[in-house]
Amino acid sequence: MGWLPAQGRLAAGLLVNLAASICIVFLNKWLYVRLGFPNLSLTLVHFAITWLGLYLCQALGAFSPKSLQPAQVLPLALSFCGFVVFTNLSLQSNTIGTYQLAKAMTTPVIVVIQSVAYGKTFPLRIKLTLVPITLGVFLNSYYDVKFSVLGMAFATLGVLVTSLYQVHELQVNSMQLLYYQAPMSSAMLLFIIPFFEPVFGEGGIFGPWTLSAVIMVLLSGIIAFMVNLSIYWIIGNTSPVTYNMFGHFKFCITLLGGCLLFKDPLSVNQGLGILCTLFGILAYTHFKLSEQESNKSKLVQRP
Repeated sequence: MGWLPAQGRLAAGLLVNLAASICIVFLNKWLYVRLGFPNLSLTLVHFAITWLGLYLCQALGAFSPKSLQPAQVLPLALSFCGFVVFTNLSLQSNTIGTYQLAKAMTTPVIVVIQSVAYGKTFPLRIKLTLVPITLGVFLNSYYDVKFSVLGMAFATLGVLVTSLYQVHELQVNSMQLLYYQAPMSSAMLLFIIPFFEPVFGEGGIFGPWTLSAVIMVLLSGIIAFMVNLSIYWIIGNTSPVTYNMFGHFKFCITLLGGCLLFKDPLSVNQGLGILCTLFGILAYTHFKLSEQESNKSKLVQRP
């Protein structure tokens, strides 16, 4: 996009991420609900296409791989594999609204993990924002007429594994980390899939799928790669405020799309839960960004 002016590149990058992030949710839900495509197998397709895409990107000079030891990447690859699988299982088993709101619980869980396991302290105002987030998720789940115990179990596991994944840090960017994680996570799934899903025959990854089904599965993998690639670009070319506010916008659009496309029922109490959670997320983002700006100012003022 070098031929575009700066504002045009920014708009194009945000538009690609918006379209890809929303399409991947709706397309995956359609593959699970309408086609009955196996969950773990679809995740494997995503990992494989992501790795191939990253291999092409590094070959074209988009980023430089950083040497990492397998022992460093293995725990992250395991948790990466777990959080993607459980998040997809949550999407398969829950309404899109419940799926989206459940992911918001990652923030409170990360705060708890960092406080208990790493002794990190958070200001009271940050802790208070976790109350409306948690309350909103509870309200939405409690009044969801399509509530599924199994779906909530998957959502809970997804939140826990995602939180554990996000508190681990290596001195690499997201592209460099994914370059090693994707093939390692693919290998894990190759070993696991035969124990949980059919491989050949009806309902298996190599089953008698129609050409249109195969195209949609491959398209889902390409879109998943585009989500990762566009997030990397946005983080590198926008401010934290833009990135976070854009994330909240996608959150709202995805919720609306779930109601319109999949006819997910939405009661008044669920609506209150969504607003409550959104208020908590916005407040948390505001306070965290203010804290970061304050820390930057203190560093600049030091002699």
